[in-house]
Parts: sequence; C-alpha cells; structure tokens
Amino acid sequence: MQVPVRKNLKHFYTPFIITLGNIDNSVIIKGVIFMRKASSVCGLILAAGLSSRMGEFKPLMPFKGKTLIENTVDSLLSAGVDQVVVVLGYRGEDIESVLRLRYGKEIIYTRNHNYETTDMLASIKCGIEAMPHCRSFFLLPGDMPVVKKSTFAKLMNSRPAGRPAVLFPTLEGYRKHPPLIDSSFRDVILNFSGEGGLRQIWKQQEDCIIHVPVDDEGVWMDLDTREDYEVCISRFCPAEI
Repeated sequence: MQVPVRKNLKHFYTPFIITLGNIDNSVIIKGVIFMRKASSVCGLILAAGLSSRMGEFKPLMPFKGKTLIENTVDSLLSAGVDQVVVVLGYRGEDIESVLRLRYGKEIIYTRNHNYETTDMLASIKCGIEAMPHCRSFFLLPGDMPVVKKSTFAKLMNSRPAGRPAVLFPTLEGYRKHPPLIDSSFRDVILNFSGEGGLRQIWKQQEDCIIHVPVDDEGVWMDLDTREDYEVCISRFCPAEI
C-alpha cells in the first residue's frame, strides 16, 4: 500500500510517495510519514576536552570578537555544510549556552560523558551516532578556528565519483585536518575497538585516502597551547594583540 506524504515541513523533510515496509529514513508524525532529507555534507566538531595544555578553557577564549568555538562553527557553516554536530564534555553546558545564543537548528549537541577517561575516538563515535544521514562529513577539532572556506570547497569538489574516500588536506606534504569522510566509513569507525585510535583506522583504509594539496595556513592552526593561541592571533587578527 502506498501512502501520500504531506508537503509541509519541507525544510526538514522531502515529500515522497513511499511504500510501507521501506521507510528506513523516515519519521512518522501523527500517523503521517515524512522522509528525512539526506544532507550532502555535515560537520563534526570535537569540543569535549579539558584544555589542560592551554591552561585556560579553549572553546570560550576570545578570538576575532567571538569565542574560538564560534569561529570554528562559522567556518563550517560558511562552507555550506547542512548540519553541524558538536561533541561536548568538560563544561559542555557553558559551550552549549554560548552557541545557542547564535545558532539554531543547524547545530546538534551531543555529549561524551566519559571525556575524562576516553580518547578522541570516543568523542568521534558520539558525534557520528548523533549525526543525521549525509553523503560525507568533515571532522574538525574545536580549536581550529581559521580553516579557509576554499579548503572545505576544494575537498568537496575533489570527491571521486563511484567510490568512497577519505580526503585529507595537505600543506607542504603533511596530512592535516579537516578530513572529509565518506559516510560509508561510519560503521568502520563505530566498530573499531583496537589500539591506535583514528590513526590506526586510516592505516587500515590507506587505499581509500586521497591527499588534496591546499594553500591554507589554517590547517596548521591547532591551538593546543598558549603559544599556539598567540601565534594564531598574531597571524590572523593582529589587532587583538
């Protein structure tokens, strides 16, 4: 039996005529079936850590008139991603309260409740589990606020047709963040339980990795320490010095 799907809520759902029994990517509201719209690209931001090497709470440190985490979110949204998932942990309520003042439904918040005892891969898994269906997603640490829009665009435009891939930006031959990860690797990441974390996963998937050279100092700017933060300010917003 076919069920006509209403055409309202079209911002979030795509209307279809669908056959009952084949409604995996759907939601039922008051007895009416709506098909979820599949995002082309999502963004996954990691912001669960303790900021122990910085000495201050990194996500909320000032940068370009906003906070670091806001700049990181803005970089993904300006690149045209459909949805951003932010993985929170330490002081997660503080980060979420700041972000909710500026952003709406384009941000999904999730928690790594074991942030003190787990590694980055655990936060990635939390984010992937909360992420809506999409073709691929960027993985970006929350302390990388100055990646260029052109870098995201070049990665998206370099996706190969017909095969899944993980695309890394490279600068001077070095593999950097943010990778653009095909959604077919979702279960590979979620099911990995060995040593070595994400690095080991990519070693096992080396044949699927594509390097994309970029001209972007922002892919170097991973702000782990106070010195990293000051260097980034001096290069990208010297007026704040």
